Amino acid sequence: MNPSIAKHYREILVAVGENPEREGLLDTPKRAAKAMQYLCNGYTMSLEDVTNGALFESQNDEMVIVRDIELYSLCEHHLLPFIGKAHVAYIPTGRVMGLSKVARVVDMFARRLQIQENLTKQIADAIQHITDAAGVAVVIEAKHMCMMMRGVEKQNSVMTTSVMLGAFRESSATRLEFLQLIGRRS
Repeated sequence: MNPSIAKHYREILVAVGENPEREGLLDTPKRAAKAMQYLCNGYTMSLEDVTNGALFESQNDEMVIVRDIELYSLCEHHLLPFIGKAHVAYIPTGRVMGLSKVARVVDMFARRLQIQENLTKQIADAIQHITDAAGVAVVIEAKHMCMMMRGVEKQNSVMTTSVMLGAFRESSATRLEFLQLIGRRS
């Protein structure tokens, strides 16, 4: 736990009118600091460490999809969570990626202060870089607490972002197949 972060959380408690010496808040600055460090631990990870060389030879050249990868991130504008799921697909060219590594790539980028648009692109670019795939597609659907808990307070809004690279961008049939397989319409 970073003592500097804890000190700042204590100052925030005072600034909002709370008493950090109150029983329920005594350890809150430390707990909040630990939580923030965990929620931002993507900064301490590298793509190479996360994927750990988990590429395997394969003759498969058909679409590989990992759907409904849960993700939790923090909006860089308000430091409030956005929660959702990512759907990631790629078309292999001689090598496939270990299944869990796709989810780990999503987590690495989600555990940074983000906007959803950039998160989607970072995941797609990373999968492309790792696999050298013929194409990569990423769709993220998320609910943003910065929109639900404050501001316009719209409880049922879901933001959807997508990035299509290679064959997914060039071929409407490939893109449509992906979207249908993840349960989205074109």
